[in-house]
This record gives sequence, structure tokens and C-alpha cells, in this order.
Amino acid sequence: MPAALTRTRQPSHVDHDPERTHAHPLDAFVPNPAELSPMCEEPEFAAILEEMVADEAPRLFAVVQEYGERVDGRIVAWGMAFPDRAEIVSVERTSRMSLRAPEDVLRMFNLGSHIRARLVWLNPDATAPAKEDEAT
Repeated sequence: MPAALTRTRQPSHVDHDPERTHAHPLDAFVPNPAELSPMCEEPEFAAILEEMVADEAPRLFAVVQEYGERVDGRIVAWGMAFPDRAEIVSVERTSRMSLRAPEDVLRMFNLGSHIRARLVWLNPDATAPAKEDEAT
């Protein structure tokens, strides 16, 4: 993260009126930035934040169950891989997990000897072909 962004800032909707008698209770834990000047103009700041998000975004993956040997498959969960853990949510909203690594989830979605789970990492460039209009 750029060193300039390490300054603690309050959300822009916080009222900085010194005459205000009812401060937010959490203001006691955050230094007041009222006397600090902005580090740059809004477009540059937005670009810095966008770069920070791109650099630190978790990797997305799906947990897919494969029936037989490529007979059929379905997505059963989605996950986000962070450097120190993976967060997984089942598509049926029946379970949520936090695990040490994405691969740790696979054994939980294997069913017997005919259904095996696998991770499929999201490829944003891979899109399904558009379905032809049935009316034509």
C-alpha cells in the first residue's frame, strides 16, 4: 500500500463541526483528520484506490462437483482465496466456511465414489458463448 495511504481517515460523511456536542462514539478511537490536507485530487485518489483494490483482490474460485468421468458437473460453492485463508459459501446457502487453503474444502464436497469435487479458478476472460435466440 502506498505510504501516503497509511494516514488514518474518517469517512467523508462524518461531521467535523467543532461546536457539535454529540460526537460519534467511535471518534474517540480515530484521530480527527480535519486539519490534514487531502493527499491529491479526487481523480488521482480514486485511481490510487482502484490500484490498491486490484493489487489486493482475493482470487475467486468455484467448487465444482464432477459426476463420473466428465459425465456431468455442477457448481456447489464459491470461494475467495486470501494469502492466509479461503472463505467459501455454498450455493444453496447451507454452509459457510473459513479454511486454511482452498483445497481443504474438496473433501467436504466429495460424495461416495461417483462424485468428486474440484476447484475451478475464475478466468474473467472465459465466457460462455451467447445462446442463440430460440425465435430465429
